[in-house]
Amino acid sequence: MTTPVPRVDLLVRQLDMAWALFEYYQKDLDDQACLWEPSPDCWTVRPDGDGNWVADFQLTEPDPVPSTSIGWLTWHIGYWWTTTLTHCFGEGAPPRESIHWPGTTESTLTWLRSLKDSWRAELLPLTDADLDSKSRTTGLPWGENTELVHVASWLNFELTKNVAEIGLTQRAYQADRTDRTDQSDRTRRTSAPSV
Repeated sequence: MTTPVPRVDLLVRQLDMAWALFEYYQKDLDDQACLWEPSPDCWTVRPDGDGNWVADFQLTEPDPVPSTSIGWLTWHIGYWWTTTLTHCFGEGAPPRESIHWPGTTESTLTWLRSLKDSWRAELLPLTDADLDSKSRTTGLPWGENTELVHVASWLNFELTKNVAEIGLTQRAYQADRTDRTDQSDRTRRTSAPSV
């Protein structure tokens, strides 16, 4: 007879797998890629008058949902991770407006890595009784009266979804850059004087 795997181990393993995919995409990320806008109506992050980078956001999501920059996607990961982590294991979630994109790719990756490490550390000691409890999610705006296990599994899913979106946006950015380079090369060849 095999011993069942504790649910927390499954949650941590899923988290680690999603993070490994994110690490794969991180190697090609830079500020230009993070701030590239795939469409004119794109949601992104922008500096405000105080030097903070704020995310485009509406409480009621527009229809159709706008495309997003990688900067916005990384802010979004940091936003819900900060909110969930501080609500479930800290002093309570800060308001959305106070959660800013750090301003560079490097500082953003450091921020997200710290959130991931903190979330993972909080999950590891949890028992099944802890996971079945609703005490940590009481008052959570989107998880009220939900067992912690469901919030944690949602967090893994949301990370995976956002990382997949980062990968797709990154590929579109690379294709756009390649197209622009190819166009520039063709323009130079066709405009060069004939000998």
